[in-house]
Amino acid sequence: MTTGVRRRMGVEERRQQLIGVALELFARRSPDEVSIDEIAATAGISRPLVYHYFPGKLSLYEAALQRAAQDLKSRFAEPHEGPLGARLLRVMGRFFDFVDAHGPGFSALMRGGPAVSAGAADTISHVSATNALIDSVRQAAYEQILSHLGVCDPPARLELVVRSWISLAESTALLWLDGRRIPREELEVQLVQDFAALAAVSAAHDPRLRELLRPVLGDEPADGPFGTLAAGLIALAS
Repeated sequence: MTTGVRRRMGVEERRQQLIGVALELFARRSPDEVSIDEIAATAGISRPLVYHYFPGKLSLYEAALQRAAQDLKSRFAEPHEGPLGARLLRVMGRFFDFVDAHGPGFSALMRGGPAVSAGAADTISHVSATNALIDSVRQAAYEQILSHLGVCDPPARLELVVRSWISLAESTALLWLDGRRIPREELEVQLVQDFAALAAVSAAHDPRLRELLRPVLGDEPADGPFGTLAAGLIALAS
């Protein structure tokens, strides 16, 4: 019979383990419902040892949030190959994978973060840090979409389209989490088509935007999300 020996973790390794444990628990319940005791028990260490690596639950939550934000940013990275509609559909699939896996944490994040007890100064600092992380994810998504459109200096209407669409994706995901009454695959397609609809309406008011979008949309297949939207609109109009 052999006796297992628990390996002693280094400081950074233990911190990363605790962040991973916190993210796993936050994926099942809102962060304000998860206690330090539960995080410690799941990690297999004592409560005081958690405080050795993190001053409090707030700092652990912020570290977990930073890792989640990096993960979410990576979901918007997509090779510049194939029709734009198909690319955006793959991006939405990965985005909803994240939302599906981190539902309560995603919800708490987008609604301003958990109600973690802290002093007034710490609370203000936490809100500021949370907002900065959310903004960094939105900016990463914005820059990725512009890169797929081949635009470095977008006209005002195009910036409005892309940023409005990112906000729409966030709000749609939050509503979907509240009951999941619509199949997510349908929402992913709908959001891609929403992008096309927003762009088309803005292009109707802006000749420069029409010129920017025409080469990008020219290669869209009839059976892609943009093509099926056009066919549906024609059928609706007739």
